[in-house]
Amino acid sequence: MARIAVIGAGAGAMAAAARLAVAGHRVTVYERSSTYGGALGRFERDGFVFDTGPALLRLPAVYRDLFVKTGKEPLESRVELAPVDPASRHVFADGSEVSLPNASRAGVISALDDALGAGAGERWGAFLGRARETWDRTRRPLLEEPLWPNWQVLAREPYPALKQRRLLRPPRQAATLHEIAVQELGGGRLGALLESYALEYGLDPASVPAAAAVLPYMEHAFGSWYVRGGMRELARAMYERCLARKITFVFDAEVTLIREKDGHAAGVELADGTVVEADRVVCGADPRGLRRMLPGRTLWGAGMVGPDEAARPSRFTVLLALRGARPEGTAHRTVVHSPDAAAEARAVFTGPGAGAPTVTVLRPDDPAVRPDEDHEAVTLTATVAPHGPVDWTEKALIARYADELITAAARAVPGLRERLLWQEVRTPVRVAEATGAEGGSVPAPSLAGARAALLHPANSTALPGLHLAGGWAHPGGGLAHAGMSGALVAGLIVEGEDFRGSQ
Repeated sequence: MARIAVIGAGAGAMAAAARLAVAGHRVTVYERSSTYGGALGRFERDGFVFDTGPALLRLPAVYRDLFVKTGKEPLESRVELAPVDPASRHVFADGSEVSLPNASRAGVISALDDALGAGAGERWGAFLGRARETWDRTRRPLLEEPLWPNWQVLAREPYPALKQRRLLRPPRQAATLHEIAVQELGGGRLGALLESYALEYGLDPASVPAAAAVLPYMEHAFGSWYVRGGMRELARAMYERCLARKITFVFDAEVTLIREKDGHAAGVELADGTVVEADRVVCGADPRGLRRMLPGRTLWGAGMVGPDEAARPSRFTVLLALRGARPEGTAHRTVVHSPDAAAEARAVFTGPGAGAPTVTVLRPDDPAVRPDEDHEAVTLTATVAPHGPVDWTEKALIARYADELITAAARAVPGLRERLLWQEVRTPVRVAEATGAEGGSVPAPSLAGARAALLHPANSTALPGLHLAGGWAHPGGGLAHAGMSGALVAGLIVEGEDFRGSQ
């Protein structure tokens, strides 16, 4: 039985901790804040309840597997999962809209034909077929297995793009998601629909590889799911499962140093000077912070994927308390598309700058998140540049941007301003405080292609005994991927470096 110190109490870290405890190890989690959950935060006021991080779950099988493997109670005995149908409603810049059914390829094709014209559904369906091929080619190495030692092979583009014939020139294939949107989907509203999936994950459609086609495929194939009471309930269930497995949590305990002995991770040191010995250390925080915890130590040698040093986009969120009942038939999730996607991309990915945002409007049909049936809790979210390139402490900027989100959301929520009781704003600065990520950056899933620029560090490091879990490690960001990182870390520790992945 090994002593294992886990840094952070986010989803990936708790997933690793629970699996390691079941394997017989003695696990202690050290969390710098006063609570568990990491990005899975909650804000409550006057009977209104809001998620302040991820609000929907894709690939729920990851967490079903976690609960099956760590105890006799399945996930659904601890939280209530509900499929979101429609999966999303899209309001385009010209005022047209379409609602896409949940996990129904035929339903999506029909809806697109009805809303965007005959042929739109066929083009989208053909694209999903190619996206499925990409998923089949990359699912194991990019989600279910530790990062391959020969990870360079993942630099190749797996998306089977159509060849575009050109007069007197060689055929050309789409290399980015934007090029797929133009060349294979014809641009326009169908192209905007595709590009919104990249933007949701903080990825620039103009530069993200065509392999990002797996992002809309995951939603269409596996659906979108809501946890009754909010996603914080999933964090609570994971925390309680950890406690049931005799895992110790130490809150308000910032790890400042990782101790090393004989070339092996040997424990941690806390900000108050407490020294804790351990046989293994699992870091569930942003690995860029390890340079402070292990000064002068090389953690990613030649031939290894290191952390991305560039700041990644963040999230700007406005929580709205509304008077008046939620109308029957309201979509849970509506995406209001920017009237100027190019200007938005410049603002998000090069910042500073101004660009009307694409806004996601979340309106859950859940009595647990509102004081009564005569009120409604609504969350608005936009992808923005991180703190640093943009000063998200500037009050005038925060007020202006919050107003832009509300203006955009009013296109999807009639009478929004008249119904508004109060609002609460969450900037990238608040994201950074909650997660510890520099600038409030939000990690994206690992993707193939693009010369392997979108891979995350492996779950093992160059320091034996030090492992990485969470969205900043392989297989990357998003709740499903973070949960899988915990499974991979546990597999590597329990079975050794010969571990070949989840079954």
